[in-house]
Formats: sequence, C-alpha cells, structure tokens
Amino acid sequence: MAEWAHLPRDLLCLIAQRFETPFDTMRFRSVCSSWRSVVNPKRHRSPGRFPFLPNHGISDTTWGFYLTKRSVFRVESPMEPSIGDTDGWLIKVEEDTRGMIKISNPMSKSYFKPLPKDFPKVLNLLNFSVNELCQEYVLHYLNFWPVSNRPGDAGDLYREKVAYKCLNYDGSEFILVTIHVSGRLAMFKSGDGRWSTVPHTALPYDDVTLFKGDFYAVDNSGATFLVESQDKVTLVAEAVFGGDKKILLESNGELLLVDMYLTVDSEENFGLDGELPEGILQEKTVGFKVFKLRKDGIKKWTVVRDLGNTMLFLGENCSFSALASGLYGVKGNCIFFTDGFLCCSGDEDDVFKGSDIAIFFLEDGSILPLCDCSEYSNLFWPPPHWIISSGVHDGHLAAV
Repeated sequence: MAEWAHLPRDLLCLIAQRFETPFDTMRFRSVCSSWRSVVNPKRHRSPGRFPFLPNHGISDTTWGFYLTKRSVFRVESPMEPSIGDTDGWLIKVEEDTRGMIKISNPMSKSYFKPLPKDFPKVLNLLNFSVNELCQEYVLHYLNFWPVSNRPGDAGDLYREKVAYKCLNYDGSEFILVTIHVSGRLAMFKSGDGRWSTVPHTALPYDDVTLFKGDFYAVDNSGATFLVESQDKVTLVAEAVFGGDKKILLESNGELLLVDMYLTVDSEENFGLDGELPEGILQEKTVGFKVFKLRKDGIKKWTVVRDLGNTMLFLGENCSFSALASGLYGVKGNCIFFTDGFLCCSGDEDDVFKGSDIAIFFLEDGSILPLCDCSEYSNLFWPPPHWIISSGVHDGHLAAV
C-alpha cells in the first residue's frame, strides 16, 4: 500500500476540488508537505459572500439581493477539561470579505462582541476537534445599491432562510430555494439569472431544507414535498395537523419534522412592562412534537417520542442536530429554540443575549430558559478555559 504522502498529485487535486469550507482545506494541508503544496490556504469552494442576485421574477420593491453563508461548528477540547469547564463549544462562524472571522450565537445572528479581553486573537484549530454541524445561507433584501460592490454598504430590508445546492466544484453554478413573501416557494438558478415562483399548494410554506442533495419543503399543514424544479413538486409525506409552525432538519441521516405549538396571551403573563401597540399579538412556545420520514415508501411521518442522545437546535436561519455524548453534564432528548418572552431567574452576561433561548425536554414536556441551565448554557457562552488559554493574544481574530 502506498504511503499517504506519495499519493499522485492529480488525485490530490481531485480531492481538494471537493472541499466545501476553509476548515477542509486547513486539515488537508496539515497532513504533510506534499499535500500542503497542492492547495492554496485561501482556496475553498463556497465563499462567505456571493455575487449580487437580481430581483427579476420575484420582487419589484428591492434593488436586488445578496447571499451570505455561515457555518456552525462544534469545537471540542483535545484533553480532559477541568472541573466545571465544558468540553464542547458551539459557535457560528462567518468569514467576511477581508478574511476576518466573526463569531456569533449559533441560534441567532447576534455576534459575540465585545469578546473577552483574554480571548485569543489567533486560534490554531488544528489543536482541537472541529466538526461542522450545518451551513446557514441567508438571503438579504437590499433597499439601495451599495457602493463599490460592498454588501455591507447596502440597506438590509429583510432576511430569509435559503436552501442552497452547489452544482459544480468551484461554486459558480448553484440553485437556491426560499419562501417568497406570498408563502410560495421561489427558486433561483445561477444559469438562468432570474427567480421563478413555484405554483404549488394552497397553503403557505413554513420551511425549506436540503437533505441528501435534494430540496424539501413543508407547508403549514405538515405536508412535505420533494422540489426538483418549479414544474416538478412531489408529495413525500402527508399532512400532520396540530401545531402552529413546521420545521425541517436532518438528524443522524434521517429527515425530521418538528411541529412547534404556540399560544397567544396577554403581556402580563409574559412578564412584559407597558402596553404593546393595538393589533400586535404575542406568541409563546408551549410544546413540540417530533416526527421522522418513513423509509418504506409510505407517505407519512412517524412520531418520535425519544431522541436518545440527540439534541435539536432550531435557530433563526438554520436548524441542526448534535450528539450530547462527551459533553459534561449535558443529556440528549431535548430541543433548543428561541422565544422572545422568557424570563431568567439569574443574571446574564451582557455579551451573550441568551434570554430568548429555551430548552424543551421531551421526557416530561418541560421548558426551561437556557440561562437557568448552566451545563447547557456553557455550550454557547462563555468561551471555555481551554479556548482562552490556547491562542495568541495579540493581532486580529483569525482561524489558522
């Protein structure tokens, strides 16, 4: 058997063409000098920001759109953590146009800033176990054209989750599926250069996702469809009535449907001060049901009563799952979600605005604010001690 260092250069180039993140490139280059010579350290397929997208076929009230990508990672300590310190950290990472790394709450779009004074400015991620949990794509509606082709200069009217599928190795060809403001699906193909709406289903869609290379969409009834093109939409699971919002996500190789139950109540019961404008309803999450797609060809969802060691995370623009194994004091069979009407019993770090995150425990149906569950809260903030003590403490924030 040939040694890894002596693999043909042509084969290494083919492997490198399939990288999706800069972390793939980093780990490839760390194997040996011959592998490192094949790939430029800045080369990776999907950029953090994409070219501007036209509004043709979808909107007459915006200048256009731009698409951003963020990745959610689980970073683990290479050594046994100290008592009271978590051995895993969940972060959302975005690389801007200048190559700077921004770290944010994986459940929202809020950046962690200011970072602690002793937070390392340079992190060598080769020192840790880093696993990518999901990729988040967000479509931004612009209300005026930016200067010098810089998205940050443009007004940001609206954001919407996008399911993204790359069609070639360099990312120049792709397909997007999102939910139009009308509740219908909208599709963008880079080769066509325009949007098209999908004239299907009378009910508005709740969510879209990419699962095993295919687009799936779920409407408000729970009916779920395979979306192959604007003209070909196939039912894969019948309706699941009961809840108020449907969310799709992949977990352990299976497609899950999470049905969120909401209630409407007065501001007094939510612990709010003052009065809201007339006509504004307040919704609070009161429960969930989880289903998985059957694999025997029967177009139905099957109830999942126990997630085992799995935790589900329902973020603002992406949903993902992670295993609780190896995390100190943390158990699976729970769902993390955002809810704007939670009250914590204790103080909260100003940097981490986590009071809108809660945990639903499937075992007994209880809901607790994240900030009242220290073992779970430590997955997000503050940064673990083994992160603080690992890097260079001057310069700019970067991952190497």
